Amino acid sequence: MTKVNYISVAKKSAAIQIKELKKINKVFNKNFVKAVDIIHKAKGKVVCSGVGKSGLIARKVSASLSSVGISSFFLDPNSAIHGDLGQIDKRDVLIVFSYSGNTSELTTLLKYSNRFGIKVIGVASGEKSLLIRASDIPIILPKVKEADPIGMVPSSSTSITLLFGDSLMSALLAKQKFTKERFKIFHPGGNIGKTLLLVKDIMLKGNKIPLIDFNNSIDKALKIISKKNLGIGVITKKNNVIGIVTDGDIRRESKNFSGNTKITYLMTKRPMFIGENTSAAKALSIMSDKKITSLIVSSDKDYKKRKSMFKPIEAAFPSCAPLFPASMIPGPPPVIIP
Repeated sequence: MTKVNYISVAKKSAAIQIKELKKINKVFNKNFVKAVDIIHKAKGKVVCSGVGKSGLIARKVSASLSSVGISSFFLDPNSAIHGDLGQIDKRDVLIVFSYSGNTSELTTLLKYSNRFGIKVIGVASGEKSLLIRASDIPIILPKVKEADPIGMVPSSSTSITLLFGDSLMSALLAKQKFTKERFKIFHPGGNIGKTLLLVKDIMLKGNKIPLIDFNNSIDKALKIISKKNLGIGVITKKNNVIGIVTDGDIRRESKNFSGNTKITYLMTKRPMFIGENTSAAKALSIMSDKKITSLIVSSDKDYKKRKSMFKPIEAAFPSCAPLFPASMIPGPPPVIIP
């Protein structure tokens, strides 16, 4: 019995798909631009539909559109003929996926859409297929070689259909001038949400900040730091930050100064600070690189001016605070203070 080299088979399959996917550029034509425009201008939802493997791709495309704020849902053609057609109307745009374009289950859905003026974007490889003929905007996919050993199992054909869907989404994002800030709105949880968190989203505020007047003694400063239980204090003068001090600084130098000594003798002058709209991940990276556990947070206006003194508006502290659990960003829990 001949031994099969499975790695060689897998590499060959991948190579075939990579080669076939390059044909996608044929799709990017006037009709592609029309599809982007009609979806962008739609007053209703983007309804994605398909059967079998094409149905799975339609579900994914719909989910991707929803994740970037383009209201979308998947409509099963088989369920549509049993009452679900009522979910769509002429304000919507229907994107139908079928690689052959002749899937019989699509007939009723296409007839209904044409009858009631629902715009149809048909995605298929058959130029004279039922789907392409019934579409307002036909998207003709290139014929591709399947990548399995017998050349019949949907592989390259499903990959190129999915690639079209992702490319359409990317074009729509560019059309909408989509930003990371908007993306964060739709992804408040999970690793994506954590990556997009801004400093201002997690910093603590108000009386949780251990503010210490520059005239305070070392003893009083230590009491304030201990009360807030954060291990650090922010030294202020006329409501401006002039330095920081940690309980470690005080304890290490306690033998050299009396308790009545002004805290300014121990403070670290010109502490590092960061803008409130900086990503939390970047703040963590800075703290890791500088081997520090705190950053002053300023308004963007002050941050851009790079002033060493600015109004201490708000602050954020480490994992002991519910606003910033350590699990949100990998690494040691940071302290962020404005």
